[in-house]
Amino acid sequence: MQTILGAGGAIGKETAKALANYTNEIRLVSRNPEKVNEGDQLFKANLLNKEEVLKAVKGSSIVYLTAGLAYKKEVWRQEWPIIMQNVIEACMMNDAKLVFFDNMYMYDPNHLNHMTEETPVNPSSEKGKVRADLNKMIFTQVEKGYLKALIARCADYYGPGDINTSMLYQTVINPLSNGKKANWMGSAHFKHSFTYTPDAGKATALLGNTPDAYNQIWHLPTDNETLIGKQWIEAFAKGMGVKPSFQNVPKYLVRAMGLFMPIMKEMVEMFYQYDRDYVFDSSKFENKFGVKATPYEVGISIITRKMSA
Repeated sequence: MQTILGAGGAIGKETAKALANYTNEIRLVSRNPEKVNEGDQLFKANLLNKEEVLKAVKGSSIVYLTAGLAYKKEVWRQEWPIIMQNVIEACMMNDAKLVFFDNMYMYDPNHLNHMTEETPVNPSSEKGKVRADLNKMIFTQVEKGYLKALIARCADYYGPGDINTSMLYQTVINPLSNGKKANWMGSAHFKHSFTYTPDAGKATALLGNTPDAYNQIWHLPTDNETLIGKQWIEAFAKGMGVKPSFQNVPKYLVRAMGLFMPIMKEMVEMFYQYDRDYVFDSSKFENKFGVKATPYEVGISIITRKMSA
């Protein structure tokens, strides 16, 4: 049995699709799980409840934690450590391997121009500090020999489907599709990598089913072509058949927008990711598996065609 905890989000769904290539025993766990594959087993559970997590993981050989919490630092500080502790304990009790889908928030802001698995951990944001602590919780048990686990890490993501939590969707895709200007935080002349969600799901499933991938950190495949913000906006506008109108949003304006847009309030501490080059290197994964990321132009074309269908 391979089990996905937090199966309802974009990454959980893409991982479930990909897992069908490895097993016909897939358990999807969330508060309101829905089938992705015909044979999926559905299990309702609140990951904050230890007993429910233990029941959800029972009998699993591999557990994928792809949950996404409300984008609020207070929620992350309060809930993520509880969830991670519950999952780690459940995996150890069931001798299950853990695959944690992660982001890059814990990296040192001074090294975003070329992020690899060796990039220094030195978070400047509260959300980044939470992520660093979660990684430490996992590898503390790995180093003791009590747990086999891996970290599958991605950049900001984009993709088809319900990805309203994607910043690219919020600031570029949605406004342009509604005849409004795109809003690019900071300067649109900095490079910014994005991971395509179907690539992330396929790679996460592949890593989980590769025995020698464990006890390591992996960057999920991300196109090595680096587009600046302006190019992202122009590419989506072209695909939608609209003008590539946009405005740069300085930090003070992000703060002001946060007064009536909760997600923008939470982006103030993350603004540093948009005032410098942000380049995500996934060559370790590509060299190991011979898998290349979906080119940006292809991903953008798929998304915009789907929007117009």
